[in-house]
Amino acid sequence: MAKKRPQSKGARPQLTDGEVPVVGAREPCPCGSGRRYKACHGRAAAQAVTELVQRPFEGLPGECDWVALRELVPAATAELRLRDGLPEGVPSVTLATVLPMAWPALRRDDGSVLIGLQNDTASGDISRDLADTLTQALTAAPGTPVQARRVPADGPRLQDLLDPEGTFAPVVHTGFEFWVPDAENASAEVTASLERANAAAIPTVKLTGVDAAYWCEAPDKNHLRWVMPHPEEQLLDALARLHAAGRSGLGEGTRLVGSFRAHGLTVPVWDLPSATSAEDIEKPAAEFAERLAVALASDEPLTGDERRARGGLTNRQVTLS
Repeated sequence: MAKKRPQSKGARPQLTDGEVPVVGAREPCPCGSGRRYKACHGRAAAQAVTELVQRPFEGLPGECDWVALRELVPAATAELRLRDGLPEGVPSVTLATVLPMAWPALRRDDGSVLIGLQNDTASGDISRDLADTLTQALTAAPGTPVQARRVPADGPRLQDLLDPEGTFAPVVHTGFEFWVPDAENASAEVTASLERANAAAIPTVKLTGVDAAYWCEAPDKNHLRWVMPHPEEQLLDALARLHAAGRSGLGEGTRLVGSFRAHGLTVPVWDLPSATSAEDIEKPAAEFAERLAVALASDEPLTGDERRARGGLTNRQVTLS
């Protein structure tokens, strides 16, 4: 069999990175070189990734809930208020955990905008990537999804575009029906994506009595995952004081099992009995918040038992971002 003659270097299109669309890392590079994207123009894109921003949502109203919707919650939405108000023809802007086919954003037929939060981002600053997606969506043609692209390092961030005085009030959904206001006329592709997403969603409920705490139902046991805004070292000391005193639980059969870091914040996690509902945990969580406030205010050195408790909690800590 004759070998395929490689394309000569002289015949390759001489395109700049800005002219080459972003595709999957293992797909052929759109420039026509014959190489995979990751080994061609994708290499330059990877090298251009900006320095990782540890707290991309810092300064936004509801930072803890932004982190929760990015990492913990399958299906949720939140209305966004823009610093300069909504442009003409855009009745609303809504943040969503995910969108059909993992679109970064969507301009609906009525002009409203949906922004997906859980998508992969091209740079080390999620806030800048989302701001670029939002800017594109505001001017996209109605009925058009917005595709990802590489973001200029000096582009605006969400903190520049959103109203700093606005509230951030997530609404947790049992499924992704909010994708399709007119389900009967949805495309087969969107309908199939909806069915897959609903099948994979873990039942989740946002507690009402404390901030940024989310109950979820797992097959063997339930959990409470609580995004907290306190400085990490201070929070771990406070949790260790309560743990050593036997006061870190949320009622009978519950257990503080550790924490993880996400976007610069610490997220303690409790195991709950499978029969414990979100409603059951509301009062214990509010009571724990009071105990935690007292422990956070203490500046006494940790005792030996408290240091051992802290070591146990720290050993079970992981970082998601």
